[in-house]
Amino acid sequence: MSVDLQRYSTGSFFDEMFVRSDLSRPHAKELTRLLLSLGDDELAARQASADLAIKEMGITFSVYSEDEGTIDRAWPFDILPRIIPKAEWDRAEAGLKQRVRALNMFIDDIYHEQRIVAEGVFPPEVLAKSKNFRPQCVGVSPPSSVWAHICGSDLVRDRDGIIYLLEDNLRVPSGVSYMLENRLVTKRVFPELFDIYAPLPVDGYTAQLYDTLAQLSPRHTSRPEVVVLTPGMFNSAYFEHAYLAQEMGCQLVEGRDLFVDDDDCVYMRTVSGPQRVDVIYRRIDDDFLDPEVFRAESTLGVRGLMRAWKAGKVGLANAPGAGVADDKVVYAFVPDFIRFYLDEEPQIPNVLTYRCLFEKERNYVLANLDKLVVKPANESGGYGMLMGQTASSAERERFAALIRADPRNYIAQPTLGLSTVPTVVGRSVEPRHVDLRPFILSGRTVQVTMGGLTRVALRKGSLVVNSSQGGGSKDTWIVDTGDV
Repeated sequence: MSVDLQRYSTGSFFDEMFVRSDLSRPHAKELTRLLLSLGDDELAARQASADLAIKEMGITFSVYSEDEGTIDRAWPFDILPRIIPKAEWDRAEAGLKQRVRALNMFIDDIYHEQRIVAEGVFPPEVLAKSKNFRPQCVGVSPPSSVWAHICGSDLVRDRDGIIYLLEDNLRVPSGVSYMLENRLVTKRVFPELFDIYAPLPVDGYTAQLYDTLAQLSPRHTSRPEVVVLTPGMFNSAYFEHAYLAQEMGCQLVEGRDLFVDDDDCVYMRTVSGPQRVDVIYRRIDDDFLDPEVFRAESTLGVRGLMRAWKAGKVGLANAPGAGVADDKVVYAFVPDFIRFYLDEEPQIPNVLTYRCLFEKERNYVLANLDKLVVKPANESGGYGMLMGQTASSAERERFAALIRADPRNYIAQPTLGLSTVPTVVGRSVEPRHVDLRPFILSGRTVQVTMGGLTRVALRKGSLVVNSSQGGGSKDTWIVDTGDV
């Protein structure tokens, strides 16, 4: 029996592949044709083959359970790729580059003149209560005035078919390793589709990442010593830390492997003696980076690392303090940053956002909690949110009290009707909601991955795509539709 697409219902959502169940979008015709040629047994077998490949390749992510502690799980992956026409992607890419330029200019301004505050564009009270503003970074000037060298920005498409920017991740954004592994697995499962579509490649990312990091080296050498600093194997993103270090040909280190000498240089302990380190791609939050400056009890970081960075003896990516722009309240002002620093209109709009800091907007939120999604300023991974439409009255009352107690810490947004993509469910294909996390590298130039990590809400009806909350992922193909 062939795969039944007649029962595929797009409902009221924008579907990335179908206009309606019997009409695929132009860029999806070949994928539709292939699905119709497959039996449901064959579809299920290909999904099982992908699941087996993921286990054999050791592609995992970690979740924390109060009952079982940290658990490694196989990466949840759906075999049907998400296809985006290149013409559409080109517009998104331009908007992402625009946004990250403005964000880096904002961070640099905040740690220097604070023009944006002085000229009334950015409220001083938002900065005053920022959990990620680091006074220790005031006056520091990293190379090329770039603070966020690696950024993961989350894109969504709503019912209106318009792409919106949902969130900026500027501290230690994760997920790029899964983007790269997804491509390898999909090549195994659908080799015939690659001959038809020829999706634009993503496998150059690790070379681009190394080049971006190498530009931060204080020493002029053909091969700077770059290391990846990880909190250790119990971190939820440890697979990615190890993967990127291996692919870049760099050492994966923990804080205990590094030390800072009297000349403020950073060294790595090796069996042949100390070796100078030029650049650290750190996957540790600011708070734990240097016990001399931040949390004194931290055993994850390196004592004296901030001294070395300020002295220009080592490069750090992302720069300490970049998280001042990784704040959901600050997010609401990014369109103003673009206008202020670049004198341009935003090419990708923000999702409509209510800032509880302001009385009028707060009153609206409190009166409409049953219709909104409420988010704290600095949580991630889908934690700490209120999904107003499905929350109980007790949960809404609890959030109302939280908002009143600390309005600066909350924003609210309408419940988005995230677009859907065909997804294998057992022996059939059903729509599931998705977002997209492209990765942007900023150095002397700005580069955007050709697509990104499509995250999919595997539970029927769910809008939560985070892997920690039951989500999975898909390969993302950017295709030149003129060649299909």
